[in-house]
Amino acid sequence: MQKYILLLKKDRNFRIISIVQLICYFAAWFSHTGIFTLLIKLNAPIWVITISAAMAFLPGIILAPFSGILIDKFSPKPMLLTMTLVEAISVLMLLFIDSLSLLWLLLTLIFIRMGVGTIYFQAEMSLLPKILNENELKLANEIHSIIWAVAYSAGMGLAGIFIHFFGIKMAFLFDFCLYLVGFYFLFGLKVPSLVKNAPQKAITMLKEGLNYIKKHRLILHLLVLHAFVGITAYDALIALLADYKYAHLLSVSLVIGLTNASRAVALMIAPAILSRFITKENLSYFYVFQGLGIIIWAILQFNFYSGFIGMFCAGFFTSTLWSFTYTLILQNCDEKFYGRVIAYNDMIFLAFSTLTSLFIGFLFKNGIALWAITALMGVAFFIGAFYYHKISKIYDIKG
Repeated sequence: MQKYILLLKKDRNFRIISIVQLICYFAAWFSHTGIFTLLIKLNAPIWVITISAAMAFLPGIILAPFSGILIDKFSPKPMLLTMTLVEAISVLMLLFIDSLSLLWLLLTLIFIRMGVGTIYFQAEMSLLPKILNENELKLANEIHSIIWAVAYSAGMGLAGIFIHFFGIKMAFLFDFCLYLVGFYFLFGLKVPSLVKNAPQKAITMLKEGLNYIKKHRLILHLLVLHAFVGITAYDALIALLADYKYAHLLSVSLVIGLTNASRAVALMIAPAILSRFITKENLSYFYVFQGLGIIIWAILQFNFYSGFIGMFCAGFFTSTLWSFTYTLILQNCDEKFYGRVIAYNDMIFLAFSTLTSLFIGFLFKNGIALWAITALMGVAFFIGAFYYHKISKIYDIKG
């Protein structure tokens, strides 16, 4: 843990980026709980819940070809400030949703919010390898995954309690204020313009990025490999568990919050433990362990409280897999293409997450038990292990 603290002390820009990450990720998950609680309170049907979960991922898929060009073409600080302000406004607009007749507005706001959030994330992650060296980059990705987990844990857990006592609208208003705090901190970011003066047209940059990935097949394989972690998009599954299995025990907001918090504890502590063990040589085993963790959760779902243990197991290897495979992508990519490759990475990752959300809703609607759906998600990681084993035999992977 001390190596993480040293990096945060050493680099002021990275420290500011990390603080804003913590604030904005907390805000994102805080209102995320509010959105699903609102849908259940409005008696939304299953298809609305699953579509809302999928809508959180669709912007990254649709916008990826264009967001990557913007990131490679423009300076990062103005982009980060603009995206944060738009996120704040979109959260404030959630206050006006009070019936399913405004579902179109809710889905639009989710799309806008997640779209600009995705661009923010891509701009931020493409900036890191330009201001940090290779060893620092690995630590930075691990810190990012820990921050995500801390924010996820605190956001989901506290949101459930906050909403239970103060209501959904107050949660959205609190969220708006948090984004404004993040916006304030970003003004302290001092990075030079890192964009090269290349007067390329957008369509030229788009073709160039696609050709780069086409010629460098290893990058494409690593993007797909990283995308397997997107299968852990449990939002729709947890909402269905809260509504159909555990609703008689606690309020929906508390069930969603506590279940996600138990997972987030694992996401938070695991990187510090597993970082020293994971290598490109044993990565396949980590995919197997991730799959087994999800299957354990499937088995323990019969009881709300034992489900906490299962959720912990399901999350224990996720952060480490995410950060390590993300680092592999950056280490094997040319600097010129960071923005576009990161954008395409998000597109594939979010496509896996979207399909997972829709898959969960489709199977449940057709009578498949939630524990069985969960177990199938675990089995998918065994496929990921086999996939990496194959590509590691063919390509020389840096990392």
